[in-house]
Amino acid sequence: MLVVLHLAVIAGLSSLAHAIPAPDGQVETRAELRLIKTSEADPGVWVTEDEKISKYRAKNINFIDITDIKDPDTLNRLNGSPAARIQAAAAVVYPTSVSHQTQANGFIANANTSGPMSWLKTLSDFYNRYYRSSYGTQSSTWLFNQVKSIAASNAAITVSQFTHSYAQPSIIARIPGTSPNLVIVGAHFDSTGGTSTARGPGAVDNGSGVVVILEALRVLASAKFAPKNTMEFHFYSGEEGGLLGSADVWRSYRSAGKSVFAFVNTDMAGFSPSGKISVYNDYADTGLTAYVRRIVTAYIGPWTQDTCGYGCSDHASAYSNGFPAAYVCDEPDATSDPYIHSPND
Repeated sequence: MLVVLHLAVIAGLSSLAHAIPAPDGQVETRAELRLIKTSEADPGVWVTEDEKISKYRAKNINFIDITDIKDPDTLNRLNGSPAARIQAAAAVVYPTSVSHQTQANGFIANANTSGPMSWLKTLSDFYNRYYRSSYGTQSSTWLFNQVKSIAASNAAITVSQFTHSYAQPSIIARIPGTSPNLVIVGAHFDSTGGTSTARGPGAVDNGSGVVVILEALRVLASAKFAPKNTMEFHFYSGEEGGLLGSADVWRSYRSAGKSVFAFVNTDMAGFSPSGKISVYNDYADTGLTAYVRRIVTAYIGPWTQDTCGYGCSDHASAYSNGFPAAYVCDEPDATSDPYIHSPND
């Protein structure tokens, strides 16, 4: 049900970008090196935090920061070991058809774009949301308070911060179900403009994905929806630094032995010349991906597909930790927004 509403709201969004003067900002100046991988075969290279952005992210070269990843199974998956390509600990059989459509359509009817447009303006008005800058911390605080405000419609919902080694906490909203099994949607909220100090509005990447799941949360909270399976909304920090926030969260979930039925990642939902949702193929669970496509077909219509490569977004963190993940985006890579990771997004 959550995935249905989540995908339906995507179709109504458009991108915003706002240019504002550059205020004085502070960026952490720690000089330690970080180990990053750009492919399964890449043994890794040590780089500075600034080099991660200027030499890789600004050139749209995907990478994963593996400095703090110690679990051998996770590392084996990141290295592409065939034996490590296992299913999630709790094997999930997904429905072969879409059900509960009357209830879903009622939720969809209550979704609108006024809130998302306002939230997106606020997010993109931060000079940037770089995870090591003071703006990154400020944006996390604003988003935490916004999620709490939205969730307040249902006293059962809890909202918490997930802290990291850097000063931009991730945020988790939880709608408790009668089962501890988890259905999760997520989006990263940090941004970059191509360097650690550049203007980075991040309207499409990924303010658009953030406001999609915020609107889904608002609709479900207002309806006081009580699910069977526990639902979570994840807002990740540090994605542009190599999937840092999601890696910490999913490492924690693996360590805690949490049962996750599905994780759907939304990274970019505001630029779609095709007018179709794109459901990506790689580093994702095949069964969940097929089910997401059934949902898109039932509620929106035709979809597109593509592969996004190694470490392209936060679903890779869930997948490498052994959890079923899927990735929805606004467009195939070749026709996606050309302004991401720049001051023009």
